[in-house]
Amino acid sequence: MVPPSSVPAPSTTPDTDLRADPGSFRDPANRVLYADGQVLRGLGPQAAEDWQALIGTEFFPRLIAEGKVCGTEALDPQAVPASQTGQWSTVLRHERIPFVSYPYEWSFAMLRDAALLHLEILRTAVPAGFTTKDGSAYNLQWRGAEPVFIDIGSFEPARDGEPWAGYRQFCQTMLYPLLMQAHLELDFQPWLRSRIDGLEAGQLRKLFGGTRRFRAGVLKHVHLHDAMQNRYAGASSGAVREQLRDAGFSRELVLATLRAIDKLVRRLDWQPPQSHWSGYRETCTYSDADREQKERFVATALDEAGRPKLVLDLGANDGTYSRLAARHADYVVAVESDPAVVDRLYRQLSAEGERRILPLVMDLADPSPGGGWRGVERASFAARADADAVLALAVVHHLAIGRNVPLPEIIDWLVGLMPTAGPDGRLVVEFVHPDDPMAVRLLANKPAGLFPDYHRDEFERLLAQRCTIVRRTELPSGTRTLYVGTPRG
Repeated sequence: MVPPSSVPAPSTTPDTDLRADPGSFRDPANRVLYADGQVLRGLGPQAAEDWQALIGTEFFPRLIAEGKVCGTEALDPQAVPASQTGQWSTVLRHERIPFVSYPYEWSFAMLRDAALLHLEILRTAVPAGFTTKDGSAYNLQWRGAEPVFIDIGSFEPARDGEPWAGYRQFCQTMLYPLLMQAHLELDFQPWLRSRIDGLEAGQLRKLFGGTRRFRAGVLKHVHLHDAMQNRYAGASSGAVREQLRDAGFSRELVLATLRAIDKLVRRLDWQPPQSHWSGYRETCTYSDADREQKERFVATALDEAGRPKLVLDLGANDGTYSRLAARHADYVVAVESDPAVVDRLYRQLSAEGERRILPLVMDLADPSPGGGWRGVERASFAARADADAVLALAVVHHLAIGRNVPLPEIIDWLVGLMPTAGPDGRLVVEFVHPDDPMAVRLLANKPAGLFPDYHRDEFERLLAQRCTIVRRTELPSGTRTLYVGTPRG
């Protein structure tokens, strides 16, 4: 990651290396581009003019300096070949985010903090005469447990008498999911994953019938919003804006609305309930000797990898090994399926100011697929995961026995998360023997004889086909074996 305050001077980028981000096509005024490992943004004539006005304000450079907006600078036209600029009047270069994630992979507190940052940025911009074109949760990313606004192209001069154009998107991708989980205790992640544009007011209205409509924020932002959308469904947006101007809609009203939404979002809360995984550290079968040896094994493997840039900790649970990995690597993505566990971990990391561990909610047996237009507007987890090291500790048995995923498929998937690491990559994987208490518990719920190949020798044989096994060790309990392997070419 390039810190916002020290974006390096660009070098000329080869013509053959320029490609457009498949998810940035919705605003034709600008486009995110990738070239030579850099994140660029091409601006059309109007967007370039807005950029010049933006950098002349006091608030925008301050937001960048505070780390709330991603580091951005305009490239010297001489540094980028004319053939690359194409239709763009100006080309910007952005700070590179270590790992791109999506709102349906965030916990409740993560989405709430992202929403609050979006509102803070807007409340800072409006008095200076600026607004944002949209209010999408996809405008934000993460530096560990710190949210950052990335959509520089969304800023534009505000027009007097017009409301915030992004209100509907903000509701659909941030406020409505928060209302759903805070008031109904329904996990929002599956809903957002299935609808890239977020939840419609009409959908949510059906969930908040009867007395539920009187819960904080629901009557105004769901029921009234849906009614207003239906009322003006046949009117053009220009006609609606004209009516609002005639009615005396002002910048002060925009700010008052933003302050009210901010107050509402801060009031919304969801306390993660106790779950099987939230107490896993206390209920698992590890002895102190097991835990100590396992931690030494993982630390040694990561040291041998030579300071990995990106480590994936799959099945991270309370983040113990993610924290360990962060001492040996530049950045760690901690993936866990239980939203309650991830939410607790995020709150801890956020309180500590941790910027090198990103916690994500994801079912490893059903990882995030590609989505949106043509299935590539939002990249799949596998497409985003170009790791230098993968930790799969106490995961294989849950996939193989708990979810009936064949061992060869599991190993292929784990190795595939390191597509460019080569022999420098490290896969640290734990095999839980069939006689381990946790495996016995999982097998008790399955028909006898269903997993004849689930044993250590077969796992080791399969692992050796895809990796060179550098080291193995059996934990003192005698029912778990750790391996470190390097991917074969």
